[in-house]
Amino acid sequence: MFTQITPLEGGLVLAVGIAVGYLIRHFVVRSRAKTLEQKVNLELESAKKEAQEIVAQAKDKSLQLIEDAKNDERERKAQLARMEERVLKYEKDAERRADELRTREAALETDMNKVKLAKAETDEKLEKAIKIAEKTAGFTKEEARNLIIKNVEDSHRQELAQILQKLENERREEVEKRSLSIITTAVQRYARSHVSEITTSVFHIPSEDLKGKIIGREGRNVRTLERLTGVEFIIDETPEAIVISSFDPVRREIAKMALEKLIKDGRIQPAKIEEKVEEARKELEKKMYEIGEAAAFEVGVLDLPKEVIQLIGRLHFRTSFGQNVLTHSIEMAYISAMLAAELGANVEVAKRGALVHDIGKAIDHEVQGTHVELGRKLLKKYGVDDAIIDAMQSHHEDYPYATPESYIVTAADVLSAARPGARRGTVENYIKRLEDLEKIAGQFEGVKMSYAISAGRELRVFVVPEKIDDFGALQLAKNIANKIQTDLRYPGEIKVNVIREMRAVEYAR
Repeated sequence: MFTQITPLEGGLVLAVGIAVGYLIRHFVVRSRAKTLEQKVNLELESAKKEAQEIVAQAKDKSLQLIEDAKNDERERKAQLARMEERVLKYEKDAERRADELRTREAALETDMNKVKLAKAETDEKLEKAIKIAEKTAGFTKEEARNLIIKNVEDSHRQELAQILQKLENERREEVEKRSLSIITTAVQRYARSHVSEITTSVFHIPSEDLKGKIIGREGRNVRTLERLTGVEFIIDETPEAIVISSFDPVRREIAKMALEKLIKDGRIQPAKIEEKVEEARKELEKKMYEIGEAAAFEVGVLDLPKEVIQLIGRLHFRTSFGQNVLTHSIEMAYISAMLAAELGANVEVAKRGALVHDIGKAIDHEVQGTHVELGRKLLKKYGVDDAIIDAMQSHHEDYPYATPESYIVTAADVLSAARPGARRGTVENYIKRLEDLEKIAGQFEGVKMSYAISAGRELRVFVVPEKIDDFGALQLAKNIANKIQTDLRYPGEIKVNVIREMRAVEYAR
């Protein structure tokens, strides 16, 4: 049994417990504080020792640096002393050499004075001798010299003339040999093959069945093609091929490109033919620029204006006496560059002048004027250098030769055109006759377009239906035939075919 504790006793026990707890806590705190104080004292002592070591090391390093600085200073002073010694030595040598030069100069001046005195004495004696000679001979020194020269000329005049003639002949022979060597070298170095242009192109088709589609019902497709392109399609003569006939290479190319597009598309009908022919015309313009760019790159001319490049590309589809004009121009550029290099002229000017010398032919059938004059105007318009214009404008002697490069371009033109097989006069005459046929038809009012086909045996004339009626078409054919008979000379007969096509278009909305 536990004895019951009174409140008073409980309070005393609690008070005693609190007091004992306080004393224990106070003792524990004092013990910890003393331990911390000892730890701090130890760390302070360690820090002091470390600081003393650092200070000692710093003192040692500073002493070492001071010692190194003193050593460097002593070394610099020694170097300065050595340099000063060398400078003093150089100064002494310079002064010694200057003294020697002054001594030599004085000696030279003395010698010059002696020479002058001797020359004066010699001149005086010579003058006296000349006066004595003149008095003895009875004429002056100038008269004597002229007399001697006259006597020599009289006695050797014939001999001098023969010598001069011989020198002139030898010089001419040497010049001819040199020029022949230069031209032969240029021609041998340029060995480009040439193929004369023809008036037909062959278009291969994958199957004979396509010929029927190309001809169309009652021939409407092929008639539309011929009307839009201005060529003649010969379909039945060659297996798996269609012959495109025209004297104009541009028309043949457009027709060929249009056929390729139609066969690839598969839908061959008049509306689609018109669309593809127009696409072919636009693509040909782009192709012309690419051809011109390739030609300029081939001969190393890279900074011509874009418009000039386009015109150069058009020359690919022009011929001169059966010779492709662009091929002729590239050949001339090579030959001109070689000639200019051999003769010491400006190679770039000669090469560029040759490349663009026939650029007027790209448009001469569209605009009045010679191709030389048109070419000059085009080059001036697009800011081409005057030196290049001077080089190209004289190749037909329309303008005087202004520079050495103009002679070179003319010589290159003759060399390129004179090669065997390069040109054919009959082809040029034939093409001119076909062009004249088309021009005659174009002179009549109401004519929209005209094409000479079948090697000039037929002239197809398309008229504007609003201006020419059916009766007028009959009369126009007769008038054109009479005009051809009057103005042209030709073998056989020419068929004049006037075509009047009426097309009515309306839209349902």
